[in-house]
Amino acid sequence: MKILHSIFLVLILFIPMNLFSAYSDNKTIKPVNAKSTITTIVSGTSRAYYPLSSKNSSLLTLKGQGQLKIITRVRFIPNEKSTISYKINYRIDGGIKNVIDFKNVHRSKTAIYKIDTLGIPGEEGDIIIKLGGGEHNIKVWLDSENPKVASRYIFTPKYEKKLTWGTMNPLIPNEPVNLITDEEEIKYFRFSNTQPMVIKITGPTKLRILTRIENHYLMKGRIDYRLQVKEDAKVKRTYQLSSIRSETTCYKKDDSKIPGKAKEIIIDVPKGTHQYEILPLDKFKSTVLGRVLFPKRDIKLEAREE
Repeated sequence: MKILHSIFLVLILFIPMNLFSAYSDNKTIKPVNAKSTITTIVSGTSRAYYPLSSKNSSLLTLKGQGQLKIITRVRFIPNEKSTISYKINYRIDGGIKNVIDFKNVHRSKTAIYKIDTLGIPGEEGDIIIKLGGGEHNIKVWLDSENPKVASRYIFTPKYEKKLTWGTMNPLIPNEPVNLITDEEEIKYFRFSNTQPMVIKITGPTKLRILTRIENHYLMKGRIDYRLQVKEDAKVKRTYQLSSIRSETTCYKKDDSKIPGKAKEIIIDVPKGTHQYEILPLDKFKSTVLGRVLFPKRDIKLEAREE
């Protein structure tokens, strides 16, 4: 009986710990351009929500595969009608606009504003977004300035088995550029709108593409740039990336420029042999440096390792 009692106590302690670990990876995300918060108390717990606008989108930057949950709440003001409808727009990595329509939302029975003069928060309206590997920019905005809506963001990463990556050279010769990062020399290739980077590979596999915008030495602040990926001459995806000057990487032989921080995108390659073309869409901005990697476990004849 003592043994059974001990096992029972271990199970009681073990289950909560596992439940905690299952949810401990959830990350609350603050928009990059957030300027204010609306404190909302939900079932006695304070939560920071961020106001949404129809004029300026809220920008989220995330890295890695996982699930993004957008939790929205409309604001009921005194003498407001019993239900409210509203629309939320979002765009992932410069892709198509998605519109989510929340209809006939009621006042929440479990949430209040910390500042009660704001009114009463509405019930939760959730948006679930599945994200693949690489870095992501998500823009969220209102369809209309009224009614007022605020949101919070929770990202749950999905961890995959760590891969060993090999490097690939472009099919069409691009100018090689040697960078020094953490005392290690790494080769990138310069590409542009008129001279894209072209890769040929056999799937199914993945392509990991690291890009760095080239900054003039005097340039400061954040630089936005767009990349387009074509698969067998058809547009597969367009990415909206944002980067700042790197503090740890420099050119081996050029002191007039400073490379941007590396931004990562992941491309899922379907079965068969495919040709990819990567090019920047901003013709009047700086050139871009690129480095292409693939899982070493997926070496094929077309995947030419350096």
